[in-house]
Amino acid sequence: MSVPSPTAPVVGVGAVVWKDGRFLLIRRGRPPRQGSWSLPGGRQELGETVFQTAVREIREETGVAIRVLDIAGVVDLIDRDGDDILYHYTVIDVLAVWLSGDAVAGDDAMAVAWVEPGQLDDYGATEAVRRVVATAGKRLAELGGAPA
Repeated sequence: MSVPSPTAPVVGVGAVVWKDGRFLLIRRGRPPRQGSWSLPGGRQELGETVFQTAVREIREETGVAIRVLDIAGVVDLIDRDGDDILYHYTVIDVLAVWLSGDAVAGDDAMAVAWVEPGQLDDYGATEAVRRVVATAGKRLAELGGAPA
């Protein structure tokens, strides 16, 4: 049985959450990219702002409370099988800082880790994650935070 092709992109929201010079990664527990390490986040719900989605999704996936500071980047995740589009997510990644809570895997996450920017190779980070983390680190430095 085939899955029908999507008729429009799905909006997702991710976050680069900084704490003590490290940022939060999750190991995805569900498709797409199940088992891979990525920024935490999820689908935006009707009536939610992008920042509200980030706060809700990070709490659901990791148990961490955050404060959103800015937009870090936008990534289109499109999976094709020939001419067929299997999925298309437009992910808006935000820059955020940790407020409270111990990071634990919950909801869609298999595992969580606080990672230094130099450790991205150890987690098989995609080029998109690398780009967003670098942008978020520069923006945080501009706002008076530590990473650059």
